[in-house]
Amino acid sequence: MTLDKRRIGRTALEVTTLGLGTATLGGSRVQISWQERDAIVRTAWDAGVRYFDTAPFYGVGAAERAVGDALREKRRGDWVLSTKVGRLLRPRTAWTDPMEAWGRPMPFDVVYDYSYDGIMRSFEDSFQRLGLAHIDILLVHDIGAYQHGAAAHPELMRSLRESGYRALEELRRTGAVSAIGLGVNEREVCLEAMGFGDWDAFLLAGRYTLLEQAPLDDLLPQCVARGTSIIVGGPLNSGILAGRDTWNYAAAPADVAARVEAIRAVCDRHGVPLPAAALQFPLAHPAVAAIIPGPRVSSEFTENLELLRRKIPGALWDELRHEGLMHRDAPTPK
Repeated sequence: MTLDKRRIGRTALEVTTLGLGTATLGGSRVQISWQERDAIVRTAWDAGVRYFDTAPFYGVGAAERAVGDALREKRRGDWVLSTKVGRLLRPRTAWTDPMEAWGRPMPFDVVYDYSYDGIMRSFEDSFQRLGLAHIDILLVHDIGAYQHGAAAHPELMRSLRESGYRALEELRRTGAVSAIGLGVNEREVCLEAMGFGDWDAFLLAGRYTLLEQAPLDDLLPQCVARGTSIIVGGPLNSGILAGRDTWNYAAAPADVAARVEAIRAVCDRHGVPLPAAALQFPLAHPAVAAIIPGPRVSSEFTENLELLRRKIPGALWDELRHEGLMHRDAPTPK
């Protein structure tokens, strides 16, 4: 299958509209072997995926290692890689319960650091874990009140604004990376960052999906105006749009579950699997460059690929809008 490609911001980078998210490769919410990590990346490659997103936090180094091992044999110009900064990995000295080891496959602890020095150190450390010579997109990971709380956020954001952003600009200006941005779970911090930075892309997880479209009111119009791309992480909202009961990395509250069931009922009436509509929906927006679901096993990736191929009648989107289950201004697939 040949996947379409879209440009990242105003850069020369092009990513496949289906990318591979690798939080699950790090053991996020599922136990995974090194063999399965490798199989997921290679299955995605064989299917035509050429955009891979990872982070030091995923498996505290395990996901970067797995992605690097799989891509190292591939020709450099054939793939695009994003990784993240904001967390440094320090050697873990405390004893770890073997029953918990699957969730921490590498012996490190995490330290947040959004400063100039912290970002430069994280960038260099990622090369060692990846075993690769180039990183295309560098994203500031999990900054914002959602992650750190309202009290801690202002100081961390000040560190990024007054210190860390200089590192990102320098890396982009010198060609060490081609694009910079944020990788976060809330649109508010993206809007705040637009007040002081020139960003190529925001990887926004779970906030522009078939279930949630609040960014249509503020963030997405600004991204279109400024030429900033959106990479949609978590297009299945942590699994609730794929038949599981998790939303935002936890059990879904009753109102969210009820809305999902209402959306599912519309999909059922049109003979369309809910996850097919969920995977295809975000790509209709002109600001969106890619979606990056994170399969737990290689067969789950293959299922996602088939869902992206499903034909969806326009009447489904019309009914969702008529029932108040979709933002009135949401663009939909043709």
